[in-house]
Parts: sequence; C-alpha cells; structure tokens
Amino acid sequence: MSSSPPLIHCPNPSCSAPQNALGTKDCENCQTPLVYRYLWATNSQVTKIPLGQIISDRYYPIAPQIWLDLQPAQLPEIPEPLPERILPYLRLYPQRLHVPEVYGFCQFSSGEIVSETVLLENAPINRRGSILPGIRDAWATTTAVRQLYWLWQMLELWQPLMEQKAAGSLLVAENIRVEGWRVRLQELYVDGEKYPEMPGMKPRLSQLGVCWATWFAEVSEAIAPRLSQVFQQMQSGEGIAAIAATLNQLLLEQASQQYLRLRVAGGTDTGIQHSQNEDSCYPTAADIPMGMAQSNDPLLPYLSIVCDGIGGHEGGEVASQLAVQSLKLQIQALLQEIAQQETIMPPELVMEQLSALIRVANNLIAARNDEQGRESRQRMATTLAMALQLPQQVKTETLGGNSHEIYLVNVGDSRAYWITSEYCQQLTVDDDVTTREVRTGRSLYRQALQRPDAGALTQAMGTRQSDLLRPTVQRIILEEDGILLLCSDGLCDSGLVEQSWLEYAEPILQSRIPLDAAVQAWIALANQKNGRDNISLVLTHCRVSAEYPVLVNLGTIIDGDLPATEPVLSEMAESSKALLQSQAESNPKTSRRPLRQGLIVGLRVLGILVGGVGLGLLGLWLINPQGLQQLGDRWLRNTPLEPLLQPVKLPKK
Repeated sequence: MSSSPPLIHCPNPSCSAPQNALGTKDCENCQTPLVYRYLWATNSQVTKIPLGQIISDRYYPIAPQIWLDLQPAQLPEIPEPLPERILPYLRLYPQRLHVPEVYGFCQFSSGEIVSETVLLENAPINRRGSILPGIRDAWATTTAVRQLYWLWQMLELWQPLMEQKAAGSLLVAENIRVEGWRVRLQELYVDGEKYPEMPGMKPRLSQLGVCWATWFAEVSEAIAPRLSQVFQQMQSGEGIAAIAATLNQLLLEQASQQYLRLRVAGGTDTGIQHSQNEDSCYPTAADIPMGMAQSNDPLLPYLSIVCDGIGGHEGGEVASQLAVQSLKLQIQALLQEIAQQETIMPPELVMEQLSALIRVANNLIAARNDEQGRESRQRMATTLAMALQLPQQVKTETLGGNSHEIYLVNVGDSRAYWITSEYCQQLTVDDDVTTREVRTGRSLYRQALQRPDAGALTQAMGTRQSDLLRPTVQRIILEEDGILLLCSDGLCDSGLVEQSWLEYAEPILQSRIPLDAAVQAWIALANQKNGRDNISLVLTHCRVSAEYPVLVNLGTIIDGDLPATEPVLSEMAESSKALLQSQAESNPKTSRRPLRQGLIVGLRVLGILVGGVGLGLLGLWLINPQGLQQLGDRWLRNTPLEPLLQPVKLPKK
C-alpha cells in the first residue's frame, strides 16, 4: 500500500507525461480524455483498509468496497486458469445491463490478514464514484409504473440466474440497486453464499415473492390488488410464464397512462477516409420532408434501423440496403396486423416474430450471395441495430393508450444506447470474438480485448442461412424522458459515445436544438475523432413528461397515423444499383409471382420488393407452413442459445 498523493494515468500509451491529478478531465500533456473506472471489491474484508491508501500501487479506495483504478489502460491481474467461482459472471455477460463483469483480481493486506478480492467493473456505481441507491430505499419514492418495471426485470433475470445457480442474488435487497428504470445487481451470490445455514438449497419463486411482499405496503392503490394477485401466483407454485403474463399486463396498463411523444432523425456519412458508404439507415432526411411536423410514412416515428455493410463497395452497400428495405416492408405489414388485434401480443411472441423477419432478410442477402457465386470472405453481409416502438393499444376500464414498448434487435456490432441527463446505458452486446470468449468462460473482457481478432464478428446478416443466425431481441419500456441512439461502429468505436454523450444529449433533452442538427453534430464529431469508417446514427427523442416544446424540423414527428407513401431509398453507387436489380432482371417473368397464402406476413410483403429466383425457397428455408396459419402461432423456433465457438471470418473495414 502507498499513502502518496494519487495520480491517475493517461490511457494514451504514447503519452510522455501520463500522470495527472485526480479530477482532471483531459491529460494535461496530450489532451487525451482520462478514464475514471470505478470498481467494486467483492471481499468485505477490504472495508478494513483506510480510505485514501493506494493499494498495489494502482487502486485507490474512495468508499467502502469502491476502488478507483489509477492505471486504467493497464491489464489487471488475471490468474490462469480462471477460478471456477467467477464463471457465472462470464456466462451471464449477455445480461450485462443488470449483472456486473469481472475486471480482475487484487491481493491486499489488512493488519495481519492477507487476502484477495475479485474486482468488478460495470458495477452499480455512478459516474461520480457513488454506489447507486438500493431498491428498498428507492421504492417508496418512485412511480407505480417504475415499481412494476423493476419487478418485471427481476422476473426476467430469474431463469438466467437459476441456470448459473445465482438466483439467490435476487433475494438480498441490499444487493439490488437501481439506476433510473434499470435494475442492477451489486454482485452475484452463488450456491447460498448469503445463506451458509442452507447450503445447496435451490431458491424458489415463492421466496422471491416474499421479498417483494415486504415492499408492497408502499405501492399505489391502483396496483396493490393486482400485485396481491401476482404474490398469490408466486406462492401457489404457478409457472413463471403465468406470473409474467399477469405482471406484464399490469405494467403495460400503467405505462399506457403516460402520453408518449417521439421525435426521430437519422443520417449517414461516408467518413473522411472512404469514398463509398456501405452503411444504410432509416430514417434519413430524405424520409422526412423539410419543414413537415407530421409525416405520412406509417413507419415514423416507430421504426429506426442502422446497418453497417460488409463486403466492399459492390457488396456491403447492397447488403445493408437490402436489409433496410426488406425490414421496412415487413415491419409495415406487422404493424398493420397488430393494429387489428383486440388483445395485447405477449413479448415472447413479438420477439419470435421479429426474429423471423430478421431471418427472412438474412436469407434474402444469402440468396444474393449464392446467385453471384460469392464464397467465404467475399460474401456480402451487414450488421443490424433496429428499434421498433410497438404501438399496441392497451385498453383499461377508463382509457386506452400506447403500450410504450420498444423492441431492440441487434446482429453484429452496431449498437443501441439509452441516454438521459444522468446516464448513458449501452443496451446491446456486440457479436464479436471478445463477447464469445467471455460468455464461454475462456477469458475476462479486458483480457479478450488484447486479442488481435478481438473485434472480428461472430455473426452478421447474409453470411449463412438463417438456421445459424441468432439475432438478439429484447424489450424496454419507455417510462422516462430520454434518447434512444442507434449507431454503427463508426460512431461508437474508441468509446466515443461514452465520452461525448452528456455534451451532445443535454441540448436534445432540453429541446434547445433540432434533432437533425444533433445528428449532424455527432457525425462531425465521429469524423473528427474516429473517421476511419462510415458513420450512421438514428436518434429517437422519447418524452413522457407533461410539457413538450415542439421544434418543427427534419427530426420532428408528432404522430404517424396518415396513409403510407412509397418508401424513399437512399442514393447508391451505380454498380450497387445494378447489383440490386440483377435478380429481377434475370428472371422478369417470375418477379411478381404471388406467394402462397400460408407464408408469414414478412414473405407476403417481400413480394413487393423482390420476387422470382429464390422467393419460394425462402419460405421453405424459414417456415413450416402448417404451423404458421394464424398470426398467433409461433413463427419460428430460435436455435440454441449457446454461443458460436468459431467466428465467421468477416473482414473489418
């Protein structure tokens, strides 16, 4: 240990004078932004260490069990092989919205005690280094819809934690922290760690219900009777699906009582080092006529898409455009079908339907690759980040309103973020080698980042047939004002979103600048700081608070209920246009052949976009017609959730 004044090191390895005083924002020598990484030390023995003493010449305790890493660019201590006790953290990496990650290990001494602690990053610590409030402390002062949303997230976490023998982590109230809408675990308790008197006992949903019941005395009268019903279901041993259905209905009813307003704007840029833009996104300025406060496009403001094409200017651009066009048509049909439904479609069915639409678009690109004889790394493909605000109408005894659900879909390394004035939360997990190494338990995150192929993608749309594609689909509920950001890696590379979000988000949240101007400002920053790649982003300003100053500009959408017009396509290179047209021209007699009645909505509308060669086969690739005659049937069963063991050899641009 050391008691010398703490100095934080610049993360720039080329900096000649890397040490800076705490509190400095940028390196005084090279102006690189400094990284303040706060860690949670899991061993409670570290509380005996006096605050302010530097441990191992590197870690600076600022609060009990909260340490600041003074050398954030250096790899922490990582034992080989990795201890078994940390494997649940690694396998739960896809749940990083709620579960912290193992950063490394550190030996420390306290008096005569010499011990080791596991250090966790992505812990429930805010950007100022303070632990987030516990759910028990925050419960009584928050809204009914947020209370229900917290319970819903805990219920969603139950099964993944059970699989890792860590469900007991949800039974300790002080271990559950909250950051606005989001539930976060302080650490994992595995195999009754917190209950040594009950070794090996398997936690039960009834125990979770008992924990919840201690908070139910401080809930709104509007939801108290229904929560009592949820509690009774948990105590009677009903399955988690039935409990989730009751809780979901109550959650959507409460969320729909807020008046949701959305504004959306997007843009894409070639970047300063490329001559061709392989990215595509929706919407762009071309999709929102100048000065219109209301669009007649039925997809606005509900849908946003970012695709980052792979495969060269005569491939990546085509793949990303095919994905955007296909998904727009399929989503339009899906929205029309849902509007005719009298009951709310459950989340699991919506997720399966969205997965099916992604697979249709995937096979459209894969078929084009096969037609053109593209093999291995020559195959064109695209990443995807898509958000759909599903405007299901929730009917109650007194009113009906928008369900406030946003479904997020991602494939590859294009990302989604949720941003408020207090925090920036990455909602998606990249499909790359780093993620694969962590979730399979072979490496810690910081360790995996050192691999030369760390950023290589393990899946993308179009490389293979859909039985090998596993898109990630999740749902969030809009119950606070914020910004949903979708972007390609041209913006999020090098942690640029995490570094810039506050400066760029505040003017949007306060309605001081038009949304389309914010898009262009972020593109300009990406060109300045990154610039090695194409850049695409779509911003959706979501507001549920009562006051809403409207700025009429390219990014303003108040409602989207008018009839649709023909979709506007982005400008493409002549070579890419020729590629897009090649299939229809090669077989004009079949380009408008009607599809069979039993196919899913996505395939029906794909007949508008492209027909002939391969359309009939797409249905055979994806669909079991006997099982899909009604919208409520299950569209497509997901393939196993275990990660791919080998990455697809996809070139990074």
